[in-house]
Amino acid sequence: MKAIKMCAALALLLLVFPMRQAWADECQDAASLFKKAGASAKFFDNAYGYAVFPTVGKGGIGVGGAFGKGCVYEQGRQIGTATMTQVSVGFQLGGEAYTQIIFFQDKRALSEFTSGNFEFSANAQAVAITAGASATASTAGSSAGVSGGKNDAITKGAGYNKGMATFTIAKGGLMYEVSLAGQKYEFKPL
Repeated sequence: MKAIKMCAALALLLLVFPMRQAWADECQDAASLFKKAGASAKFFDNAYGYAVFPTVGKGGIGVGGAFGKGCVYEQGRQIGTATMTQVSVGFQLGGEAYTQIIFFQDKRALSEFTSGNFEFSANAQAVAITAGASATASTAGSSAGVSGGKNDAITKGAGYNKGMATFTIAKGGLMYEVSLAGQKYEFKPL
């Protein structure tokens, strides 16, 4: 009986390891996009850490939501995984998918993110990196921009706010939105 349990545990480990490795590869591929994308590239040189979400799916009709899973890195080494959920209320219609990265300026910012359930307030702002036009608005101000492609995007106003900087790359979809939303992140150490 003990041998069967050992074999079952080993089989489970062998099944989980490739999935974990595949997920880590997907996170690394997403991070590589940001390393080639305009203003986000310079953050890799100075950031204490980052969280990258390869695919975040978002949709809504009046009430909306978003969800994504990602990897968290401290000084280049993966320390855990994270999930992002978002709820939004307001005028919205459609769906979209995007890749997101959050850079942490220092250990304090990373610790705040990894301390449990972390929430971005409604005025948090991400810099969009995408082919085509984009606009963002928050209580801190508004901005608009145009870029040629995700690998050579130019962004304006990109910088740390309370020790964090967030960038997104659109993957596809179409969403009309004038809403109030909050994002919640949950961290799980490796």
